[in-house]
Amino acid sequence: MSLNRATGHARAQTSSVLAVTACFLVVALVLTGLVTHVVATMTRSANEMDDARAGRAAQAGVAALVSRLSGTTTDNAVWDDAYAAIGSAAASDWAYENWGKTSANYPLYDGAIVIGPDGAIVSAYAKGEPFQPRDLFGEAFDRQIEAAASPRKEPIINFLKTESGVALVASQAIQPFAAGAALPKLSVLSFYKELTPDVLDTLSDEHELEGLHLAPAPMQGLLSTPVKDINGAAIAYLVWPSVAPGTAVFHKVYPYIAAAVVILVLFLVGVLFAGTSEARRLRELAESARFEASHDSLSGLLNRHGLLNALDHLNNSGDTPMSLYLIDLDGFKAVNDAWGHAVGDDLIRIIARALPTCHHEIAAAARLGGDEFALVQIGASPYEEVEEAILGLFAGSFKLDGRTIETGASIGAAVSAANVAPLELLRRADMALYRAKENGKGHGVEYNPELDRDRQRIAELEGELRNAINSEAIEPAFQPLVSASTGAIIGLEALARWPSAAGNISPEVFIPLAEKSGLIDALGIHMLRRSVAHAKNWNGLTLSVNVSPIQLCNPDFGAQVIAVLTDFAFDPARLTLEITEGVLITNPDQARRSIDQLKSIGIRFALDDFGCGYASIGALRQFGFDRMKIDRSLVSGVGEAGNGADVLRATISLATALGIPVTAEGIETAEQAAVLRDAGCDQLQGYLVGKPVSADEISQKLFQEYPRWDRAQA
Repeated sequence: MSLNRATGHARAQTSSVLAVTACFLVVALVLTGLVTHVVATMTRSANEMDDARAGRAAQAGVAALVSRLSGTTTDNAVWDDAYAAIGSAAASDWAYENWGKTSANYPLYDGAIVIGPDGAIVSAYAKGEPFQPRDLFGEAFDRQIEAAASPRKEPIINFLKTESGVALVASQAIQPFAAGAALPKLSVLSFYKELTPDVLDTLSDEHELEGLHLAPAPMQGLLSTPVKDINGAAIAYLVWPSVAPGTAVFHKVYPYIAAAVVILVLFLVGVLFAGTSEARRLRELAESARFEASHDSLSGLLNRHGLLNALDHLNNSGDTPMSLYLIDLDGFKAVNDAWGHAVGDDLIRIIARALPTCHHEIAAAARLGGDEFALVQIGASPYEEVEEAILGLFAGSFKLDGRTIETGASIGAAVSAANVAPLELLRRADMALYRAKENGKGHGVEYNPELDRDRQRIAELEGELRNAINSEAIEPAFQPLVSASTGAIIGLEALARWPSAAGNISPEVFIPLAEKSGLIDALGIHMLRRSVAHAKNWNGLTLSVNVSPIQLCNPDFGAQVIAVLTDFAFDPARLTLEITEGVLITNPDQARRSIDQLKSIGIRFALDDFGCGYASIGALRQFGFDRMKIDRSLVSGVGEAGNGADVLRATISLATALGIPVTAEGIETAEQAAVLRDAGCDQLQGYLVGKPVSADEISQKLFQEYPRWDRAQA
């Protein structure tokens, strides 16, 4: 009995499963049928509604064309001057001047015809050239002329068949505007417009009838509306494809419908196997989730989370030394820009396969995102050996689908010590990588505590810089700019100076720091304000102020400079802003906008350090520099062996040919000054003619050397 009971129980369970499955199947089929009916009805209805709209639009387009030509005909036929002229001996000439000549390029009609009361052609021009209308339109034209010969306010307008296609012809008796006594049989003015592809394109654009064109008969699969002649017979058809929005929408949702059907079938099948497959599915899902949580999807290597787990595990697995290497690809962005992200992804995969095998002590590899990788070394091999193995992978080029791609790598390494957490080890390696990229690409740096101390000093210096700007501790020093011909001071360049308790801090230190920390805008405006505040009292002298490329790329820079000049009532023509060529490369469009805005109020611009970079003649012309400053490296070459003086003269000749005045900086000897003066340099700057000094010292120097200036200021 127990066996029978068990068998019956199994059969009951089977029947239940079959019943449930059958129930699901019936419900699914009913729902599928209903959804199919609804989708088909909506698709068909949407198509029919849009086709009806398109038909009305086509008729409206034809009506609009008829209306325009009809109005044009009435405006010209019901006209006192036309009535008088056509009845005179000069009718033909008058008709040509007013209508025939206009037909050459008039958008409202292609031809103008005047038929006299006797049926003779007074004037007939098509596209500005004489023609025979009866040859073009046939006997239907004479019938229309006969019907239009009697005075009436409305023109007769019909489509007529031509040798080249179909034309819309409007005819109306030429008559005076005011109603009067009975008129004799009148001359008839006719305008015609051919239904050319351009005309149909215009109708298509105006009435949303894409693909509209003429056909001799309705075309299978296309919508159409007839074009009827004077007899009411169709002489052509306007045809266009149906947009079929319902079908288009259906095609878009079809994959989802198909997917839904597949899912339904799979669901019904899955009901039969749910009991045996559910546990396996959950296990596989859990394993997949664990893998995805710890691995990078592109390369298959560990991700950041997986790397930290691996570091924690490997660090606790024994006493063998462990090191972490962070690798950042050099030039990878250029690969993406040049070849696209697909090629970049392929390169990432190739490198991901090569890195774990570059050294036998590599125990784990990870991709931390973008073009940054990590390697974990377990072993005592020296850092230099592993670094050499890593860099060796990038010594050659990579071949991808016939492309030769070169990329390098920068490496930061950190050795695990006692009680160093994985996050701290990662931070140390990242610090070393940052220093490696700062020092130049293509090599590695091993972490040492001095890197943290350097970072701390930079952070402290950044805070001091912020305080110095806010407290106005940074002041300008002024270096004279003298005339090369007279030796007189004609201007001053403002140079930032930061005195601190530990001594003067070099601009070569705090200006790059200000650019990196986002303080350069505040520092630049502060320097401009202080410089202008001093220079406003030195009438007759120009003021030059250096501008960082980051400042010039700020959209608010122009307004900030103008506000400073307004606050101090400083003449913009006395101010020269000196910029380096870097801004011309990083963001030329914004630089051009800022330069144009400030030049429009009289501010001048000088290209600084010319000769030490890549500034081109095109850049000098494009940006309209008012002055060129020759870099001190060219000036210092005057006294050295070689062709330094010739290069300097050639540079000045180039500026002279472009009509750009030249300032030479870094002049330290009389020989340099003489060569520059003879070469045509008009302005000199350097220790020979004046060192940077404070504003008070400049004022004293001016009082001593220019007593008239002293009395004028007093």
